[in-house]
Amino acid sequence: MIVLRRLALAGVLALSAVLNLNKLSQNGYANIFYSAGVKSMLRSWHNFLFVSFDPGGLVTVDKPPLALWVQAASAKLFGFSPLSLLLGEAIVGVLSVAALYWVISRRLGPWPAIAGALTLAVFPSFVAVSRENGVDPVLILLLILACGAALRACETGRWRTLLWCGVLVGLAFNTKTLAAYLVVPPVALAYLVCGPGRIPRRIGQLALAGLAMLAVSFAWIAVVELTPASQRPYVGSSTNNTELGLTFEYNGFGRVEGQAGGPGQVVVRPGAYVPAAQERAVAARAAHARATPRAPTTRLAPASITAHEPTPTLVPVVTRGREKDPIPFGGPPGPLRLFHIGLGDQAGWMLPFALFGLLSLALLLLLDGRRSRRLRQRSSAHAEPNAPVEPTTDREPEERRSGRRDLRLATLVVLGGWFAVEAVVLSLSKGIVHPYYVSGLAPGTGAMAGAGVLALVALARGRGSRRFWGLALIACAVAGTVAVQVMLMHREHYLEWFVPVLVAGAAVGLCAFFALRRIAVPALALTFLLLLVAPTAYSATTWLAPAEGTFPAAGPHHDPGAGAYGVNARDEGIDRALADYVSTHDPGTRWALLTVASDTASPMMLFGLDAGALGGYSGTDPAVDGPELARMVANREARYVLLGGEYSLRGGNLATRAVLRACTELAPSAWHSPVPYPFGLALFDCAGHERALAAAG
Repeated sequence: MIVLRRLALAGVLALSAVLNLNKLSQNGYANIFYSAGVKSMLRSWHNFLFVSFDPGGLVTVDKPPLALWVQAASAKLFGFSPLSLLLGEAIVGVLSVAALYWVISRRLGPWPAIAGALTLAVFPSFVAVSRENGVDPVLILLLILACGAALRACETGRWRTLLWCGVLVGLAFNTKTLAAYLVVPPVALAYLVCGPGRIPRRIGQLALAGLAMLAVSFAWIAVVELTPASQRPYVGSSTNNTELGLTFEYNGFGRVEGQAGGPGQVVVRPGAYVPAAQERAVAARAAHARATPRAPTTRLAPASITAHEPTPTLVPVVTRGREKDPIPFGGPPGPLRLFHIGLGDQAGWMLPFALFGLLSLALLLLLDGRRSRRLRQRSSAHAEPNAPVEPTTDREPEERRSGRRDLRLATLVVLGGWFAVEAVVLSLSKGIVHPYYVSGLAPGTGAMAGAGVLALVALARGRGSRRFWGLALIACAVAGTVAVQVMLMHREHYLEWFVPVLVAGAAVGLCAFFALRRIAVPALALTFLLLLVAPTAYSATTWLAPAEGTFPAAGPHHDPGAGAYGVNARDEGIDRALADYVSTHDPGTRWALLTVASDTASPMMLFGLDAGALGGYSGTDPAVDGPELARMVANREARYVLLGGEYSLRGGNLATRAVLRACTELAPSAWHSPVPYPFGLALFDCAGHERALAAAG
């Protein structure tokens, strides 16, 4: 049996590795914003410390540093290349699967742990993010380890273990800020309820662990805040040039309460650069958008959004079997959002089983608690009046722990609580919720699916009402999961031939489970594996095309990546022509080219050009104004500015408006554009226009 378990675990890890690593090189630089930032970070320790997006240190990346530091270390060790950035994330994904097994197996047993690890390994959104260079895989691994430390602290009551939990959450905070704190409420509740010792001692331990968490969380932020603004880059995507503002606004509560850039919040603003040729195209495309609306995410300036008009409803536009543009947001907030277009196919396949698994484990603990109390009452009633009572301690053997000291209860509160908090936040957030955010649900879904395997078998093996509840819950878990998977396969037009196999196989498995107790466990195991066929196949579709770096997603119809540098062949030709021209015509010493937004500069930075973005990622950061740009031009640090491109219709900032008023536009023929007019792009030469720039800005 031990050999079989080890083989099963090895198979799960091997499957995870294959899903994450197969055809990984086709993804190129994936998220070119992060890739370009890592390349800039390798230029100097200053850029590395402050996670500067551009080599000149103008604006930072809009995330904390830890995951990018890991990528930079890999690139430094193995050389800067797509694989040196992507391979580490893929390996982190496999390590997360192993870590979840380690966390669950000690508390629920090896087979539920294998079931949970397998569910995580084939979770479509988790596979998608593990195949690109975002920050989510590192966040997920750190939070799984933090949950493991919290559960160990619930068992032992050791200060050191609980402190390690706080440190790991703090490190996760330095990966994706407040997203890391979603695990804090269930961890704190679990230790208060299940930890050993008296309540004051537990509260004191939690307070100290909380201080450790906060110290680690805000250590890097303190360094940035204490550095004078003139001696570091502008904090990208913030409105006040502070990491605290970025943490609690753009990357924090804005994601929950709604924010600029979220669904319904993108508008064309005054000052946006729209050339005459583009205005006519904007009007035509805006009329077409009302019939087949899509949220704009292409490299060209978004034309399906008119002035002060909310983002339209998401309707797929399919070309050659693939969506024309990536889906940038989930559906409208609500209790069923996790099953809607944008999120459902990335996360919904095993959610019903996980939900009923959580309920089953809770019911099992409740019934076991009642039975334990009845047994204690009977034993005390038959005990001799003067018999000595054995003292109990918080360090009693694990097999004797029950009630609040039950390891299964701590697991339910920590991992089930994390699952519930993630689901509620993702379902109700009104701000930016990209489809790949549901990867945060993957560990909790896996853990509760594994817990369901344990609890459903234990309940069904009982007698009377215990068996009734077990059979009812397993019927609901399997039927609900089958219904959701059938809906997803029909909606995504994928694996529809598998629907009869799934329905018939699940029905046979349930009948065998109900009728024959001797084969109940194998019947449930085979049914569980059948339920994982569709999500596994859906995850494997990430092999079919390069990843869309900004919105990584599994699925045969989602928008694929445009190429190794994140742009299509036409745009790559334009970018290379621009880069060649400015690099050979007396460019600035610090920035050869400045663009409006980061994603317009990113491909050229990956080509080797020292580019930067005046307005950060979204093009609207108040990082530079006209006088500051004039000073940069006067000092020969900058000369050429490219207007248009990604997010240009958001209006830019004072510097880009000053360029439009003061600098000289160069005809596309002057910089040898491969097309007569590069739609949405215009190159400006600001040399000799310092006074006009200062006055205009």
